[in-house]
Amino acid sequence: MNVHQPSSDSGPLSLSESLHAALVEAVGSAHVLTDPAVTGEFTQEWTRRFSGPCRAVVRPGSTDEVAAVVRACMAAGVPVLPQGGNTGLVGGSVPAVSPGRHGAPVIVSARRLSAISSVDQLSGQLTAGAGATLGDVHRAAEAAGWIYGVDLAARDSCTIGGTVATNAGGINVIAYGMTRASVVGIEAVLPDGQVISHLSGLLKDNTGYDLGALFCGSEGTLGIITAVRVRLHRPHAATSVALVGCTGFASALELMSRARAGGFPVIGAEVIDASGMELVMGLADLPYPLESRWELVVLLEIADGGDGSGLPLDESADAVVAFDASSRARLWSYRERQSEAYSTLGVVHKLDISVPLESLAACADELRTLIESYPIVTTYGVFGHLADGNIHLEIVGPAWDDLEIDHAMLACAARYGGSISAEHGVGRVKARELGMCRSSVEIAAMKAIKDAWDPQGLMHPGVLFAE
Repeated sequence: MNVHQPSSDSGPLSLSESLHAALVEAVGSAHVLTDPAVTGEFTQEWTRRFSGPCRAVVRPGSTDEVAAVVRACMAAGVPVLPQGGNTGLVGGSVPAVSPGRHGAPVIVSARRLSAISSVDQLSGQLTAGAGATLGDVHRAAEAAGWIYGVDLAARDSCTIGGTVATNAGGINVIAYGMTRASVVGIEAVLPDGQVISHLSGLLKDNTGYDLGALFCGSEGTLGIITAVRVRLHRPHAATSVALVGCTGFASALELMSRARAGGFPVIGAEVIDASGMELVMGLADLPYPLESRWELVVLLEIADGGDGSGLPLDESADAVVAFDASSRARLWSYRERQSEAYSTLGVVHKLDISVPLESLAACADELRTLIESYPIVTTYGVFGHLADGNIHLEIVGPAWDDLEIDHAMLACAARYGGSISAEHGVGRVKARELGMCRSSVEIAAMKAIKDAWDPQGLMHPGVLFAE
């Protein structure tokens, strides 16, 4: 197995005495980590494709401490890499293997910023520190009789700040939208060490630029998010979940369309391919849930009161339906454990694109044809979020640093008018392909914002925009 290792000429790896002293003063010596045996978990992405050197990992425990760390690094001319749960898939949550002109960064971990407020029952909102896990936010909301609309399989390891910085999507976008739709307030440290704090959660606040929305999807390039205020929702009374066999993406989309026309809210509409089903069955010791083997299996969750009346199933459908919580969770496991299952095969190219729904079937077919044209591919999966045109690709076989197949997949999505990143972000690995789906005018406008806020170019350099 190939693991991305730092090169010998990767730039300064150690702290100067003055910067080390300043960081210790800011957060305490116990929270300035320099031993490679300790910092390793922060410098390698969990996919094992990407890793790089850092000078130190710093773990601030408050917004003021984050600000002090940023000011110290900027004064020393040292780049800063904000990090949440390090669950990213595009090389954006870890240092580059060969740092740019400024050398290796200081990683600022948000994990200690984990406080979660009580739920405001009048507004249906809560405030969470950037280091709180998504799962903890869910549990805090549910304990107070609410739900948080953003959900994904990495809920117990990803952080709320990271999901905002990447504008995460997940399994409930059809019902609640991307993360940006849930953010009603933000607190963040800017590259000059100043703090902006706008956490009142006003739903009507027409006073200029929405800086919280700007931080959504900024991938840490504009500053470090320290706290987020999010809107919550009242839970549906009950839902029904079904796995349904389909012959291909065209029939899967037709099934999903009928579900949306049925009059009940669709909470999730996912699709799993045959290879992914087999892998998850082996990983989780699950049986094949349907009578026949199908090219695709569609998962539908409908808020129909839990009686199955909202599921668009006729007598010919090969389907299994769950009505109680444990059975619903079991059916969801076939979808939610896809990425984990592929990861057991070694280093995997995990790609994430989106295309207009009208082009989804044709694009998916072309992607599979393209993948199969590479003899080095040993296993692959084409699955994802059916309702929002988001296809996930898991490709096993190419070396970790072989970007040819990645480029081909992204170019295919672009040909269909799609995006090279539906929800994982651009990170480092897709930065050079940004022009596939954004015009030169759009990229220049984004760079102008970045340059205005971060004139030294020290806040997460190399992410979003190629150096």
